[in-house]
Amino acid sequence: MALRTVLTTIAFIATWLSIGYAIGAKTASSAPLKKSGGQLPAPPTPAPKNTEDVEDEADSEGEEEVADGDLSAVKPGFLEPCKLVLIVRTDLGMTTGKIAAQCGHATLACYKALLKTNPTLLQHWERTGQAKIALKASSEDQLLELEAVAKSLNLCARAIHDAGKTQIAAGSRTVLGIGPAPVELVNRVTGKLRLL
Repeated sequence: MALRTVLTTIAFIATWLSIGYAIGAKTASSAPLKKSGGQLPAPPTPAPKNTEDVEDEADSEGEEEVADGDLSAVKPGFLEPCKLVLIVRTDLGMTTGKIAAQCGHATLACYKALLKTNPTLLQHWERTGQAKIALKASSEDQLLELEAVAKSLNLCARAIHDAGKTQIAAGSRTVLGIGPAPVELVNRVTGKLRLL
């Protein structure tokens, strides 16, 4: 009799957790649409590039960068997995150490941006394991396209520009960080890319 009571209680708790998760996931996925009257947000308009690069010596004159969307609009559901994606340009021929350093800069840039605009998302990512995935991009144009798509979905996207002190020409975009954000949302941008 006691075993039956325990099993019934476990089933009851599991059912309510599932219902709560489903409600939270539905609310989170529809939140950005409610603000814009049921339509996807308009793509952001280009803004002047932020000259505060990771390494100060990168020259940014004449370049433009896509403005951020509403970074606070991304709200993961309860227990929804989140990840940070680091997209590395393979056409530059960077060494493993250089790639690691650039990925570290991209991770920190995304973290700092969300710390100011969406700390709740950052805390959720930290609680769910801080997943980080490294993917390949074949060119700077591909990075720019991915960055624009990510920002149009209100995802945090930060490109790292090299200072040109070691292996790479000054101002080269080396890595693009996207996220952290819910896996499903990030996969809309990076789902077709291959692992590094």
